[in-house]
Amino acid sequence: MTVLTDVKTRWDRVAQRLRAELGEDLYTSWFARMELEEFEQGRLIISVPTRFLKSWIETHYVSKLHKISEGELGHFDTIHVRVRMRGGVPQRAAVDDHANHATQPAAAAQPAPSVIAAAQAAAAERGPPLDPNQSFETFVVGSSNQLAHAAMCRVADAAPGAAVSFNPLFIHAGSGLGKTHLLSAVAHRVKQKRPDRRVMFLTAERFMINFVMALRQRDTLAFKDQFAAVDVLLIDDFQFLQGKTMQQEFCNAFNGLVDSRRQVIVAADVPPSQLDAIDQRMRSRLMGGLVVDIEMPDLETRRRILQSRYETMQKRDPSVLIPDEVLEFIANRVTGTGRELEGALNRITAYQQFNNAAVTLDLASLVLRDMQASPDGSRIKIDDILKIVGRHFNVGRTDLLSPRRARSVVVPRQIGMYLAKKMTARSLPEIGRRFGGRDHSTVLHAVRKIEDQIKTDDKLAREVALLIRLVEQG
Repeated sequence: MTVLTDVKTRWDRVAQRLRAELGEDLYTSWFARMELEEFEQGRLIISVPTRFLKSWIETHYVSKLHKISEGELGHFDTIHVRVRMRGGVPQRAAVDDHANHATQPAAAAQPAPSVIAAAQAAAAERGPPLDPNQSFETFVVGSSNQLAHAAMCRVADAAPGAAVSFNPLFIHAGSGLGKTHLLSAVAHRVKQKRPDRRVMFLTAERFMINFVMALRQRDTLAFKDQFAAVDVLLIDDFQFLQGKTMQQEFCNAFNGLVDSRRQVIVAADVPPSQLDAIDQRMRSRLMGGLVVDIEMPDLETRRRILQSRYETMQKRDPSVLIPDEVLEFIANRVTGTGRELEGALNRITAYQQFNNAAVTLDLASLVLRDMQASPDGSRIKIDDILKIVGRHFNVGRTDLLSPRRARSVVVPRQIGMYLAKKMTARSLPEIGRRFGGRDHSTVLHAVRKIEDQIKTDDKLAREVALLIRLVEQG
């Protein structure tokens, strides 16, 4: 069907937002060849050139794609991903990827495997671009992260050939608490002090992408060789490592490095014992090193984080003026992560600049009115939420955790997941695990669904507000 020009324009904005949110590497890997086919009658149809891309997008990104697309195209019910043949015609039936490659013209021939392998090796060593601001000097240390910081410093400052203190070193924490900052800081420190040492910094997703590329180019030997000369391997978002083959490949690389006394540092949202999708032997090896968690920052640490971020802001723009009493107000009001504290500071600064208004306590209270402090939030447990939601809806805990799909169970379960995300510091994978071993994407879907419904359903909004009060009161 012919897509209207204004829809094409809005679809271009969808692509731009995907690129901005995912970064250039992930966008190029998974979405650069995606095309809009149809948008009508409550459904969006897109096409990609291979079944592998179709499967990967449906498994990992369909929720994000749906949300971003709705922001530009308006509400719709479903997304369909098709595989298109040469010439852009969508494939209706299953077609093997190898057949697709066979039909490509000679001009589209792939580079030689050795060229691909060299490019992969170079990209893997670089990993994601290191943020120059994420160093040990800019990391705010407090009681909640002191041990993790000390362990990372010890590893980064170790002399070549010296005994490895903690191997592997496993850091776990919820999103926004500094895991990636510490990994970047280690990479910076090692490169500065020992430029001859090879550092490889990858996310689990980038590891999988590189491995799949090697498989498709039939050059897995070059992929394995990338790790042979690595001195320090840094892996972020390890909880997203999926698939038996992927895990086996990582396990081989991991074992080779640890057995040869080269450093491995792994970061994840949950401790090794809760990585339910990871093979038990791999979990056991991870638990054999040093496992350190990062907790939510206490009041004093929040004050220091805000002061640090404010000083950075002032260096960029001296016109930014925030009184000490407002910084203290933010530290007490926003009891979440460092990322949330920085977000609150950005909101107040933006409001001041856009409205040309002085920053006062009244202004800060107005701007942050939806970021209510919860003094008891740190002690709220998912078990508390399960108990109160179950009692309110007269649904047993066993049913909430079961696979049952009856509406009388699904709605309370989704509300429970929403409350767990809103009222605790637990990550999506951890919430899914506590709600009967569900996938993090299921939790994300539930959270977004309840968020959307309470905007238009007053009865549900009142019910959720009541449950929040009941949970806070214990």
